[in-house]
Amino acid sequence: MVAEIRMQEESTRTKYLAERIKEANTTAIERILSVEPTLVDVDTALNVIPDMTPNTILHAGPPIDWEGMCDPMRRALRGALIFEGLADSDQKAGELLRANQIKLSPNHHHDAVGPMTGVISPSMPVIVTRDSTYGKTAYSTFNEGGGKALWFGAFGKETLQRLNWLKDVFGSVMKRVIAKTGGISIWNILAQGIQMGDECHNRHSASTNLFLKGIVEPLLSIDLSREVVMQAYKFIAGNSHFFLNITMTASKLAMDAAHHVRDSTVLTAMSRNGTEFGIRVSGLGDSWFVAPAPYLHDALYSPGYGPGEGAPDIGDSSIIETMGLGGFAIAAAPAMASFAGGGFEEAVNITKQMGLITLFENPTFRIPALDFKGTPTGVDIRRFLETGILPSINSAVVHKSSGAGQIGAGIAKAPYECFIEALKAFGKKYSLAA
Repeated sequence: MVAEIRMQEESTRTKYLAERIKEANTTAIERILSVEPTLVDVDTALNVIPDMTPNTILHAGPPIDWEGMCDPMRRALRGALIFEGLADSDQKAGELLRANQIKLSPNHHHDAVGPMTGVISPSMPVIVTRDSTYGKTAYSTFNEGGGKALWFGAFGKETLQRLNWLKDVFGSVMKRVIAKTGGISIWNILAQGIQMGDECHNRHSASTNLFLKGIVEPLLSIDLSREVVMQAYKFIAGNSHFFLNITMTASKLAMDAAHHVRDSTVLTAMSRNGTEFGIRVSGLGDSWFVAPAPYLHDALYSPGYGPGEGAPDIGDSSIIETMGLGGFAIAAAPAMASFAGGGFEEAVNITKQMGLITLFENPTFRIPALDFKGTPTGVDIRRFLETGILPSINSAVVHKSSGAGQIGAGIAKAPYECFIEALKAFGKKYSLAA
């Protein structure tokens, strides 16, 4: 009789917790849907990013010290110190970092995000995106494009020249252009991009072109030399990933809006530093749950490179998948089908699978190949246990040690250990006796 009473009490507590979680997740979803991100300004990182100091360098992923970092991250950090004038050589930069004379901190701890190495240093120009609903702001650098680029863990003469041009010329040009537009709605561009073949992570061709189309008139109307106008135009037109960083700021604002909801099991961040993969969960505060960063599956490599040369997955850009785009929307991007291994049919299956671990279909982003269903959004960490399905992330591969930069692209799967640890923490915090 006593055992039966205890079972009934446990069943009641379980039902009560399930109801609380359902209500909390509904709140989290409503917050995601209510966010309206707008690109409003460009400024210097030191001026606007919270707690940025002259000797602070931000990086992608969960917290990590210099000794634990992968080679591409270390290269990017040393390059940033040279760019900032804090070191006059690669060797000197390494000495400063090993001596802990530079503060290293995750972008996510400063309302910021960055792709791949994600390095943001004090004098870099950053895009400023504001959510008109909740008033919060997020930041990221401008995407550097291809070649020897800091975001790919590469640094050389051309990298330094590009970074200085972004700081001295392009940043101020874009500040004036964005002011002239009165602000640029990011969701509007991404919604059209999805219809035009973007999945909004590894493929941003349509979104970038839509952005460029929208700024041509203000770019031509401000008082600039023809040379500067053409430099700015060609830089954006020649970089199909230009809109990536902007998308990341909008995605971060949406997921931050859903963060810190008591009882919620909604995933609010996925991020990688090239050593560890970390997640955050709405109802578990700012704790990171980490596991070794995975290598990419079904990656396509540049000629002369292969799987043994790639570093583990890296970057804050998986905030895009956390928002329900990128790998969750790969069915929208036929050009990305080769990354799925089995072609377009497999790409469609991946998006459908993501629907099994999410709570709703986002009506803002509709996929033509799925009869215009919304992208699967709002990962519920409990559904990992129910289905065994892990988030699928479209990503790039950087060389693990040579400084060659990007050598391929493909799909990564979030490691299950993160979700196990998060579920354990959730159970401990929200015990059935609570």
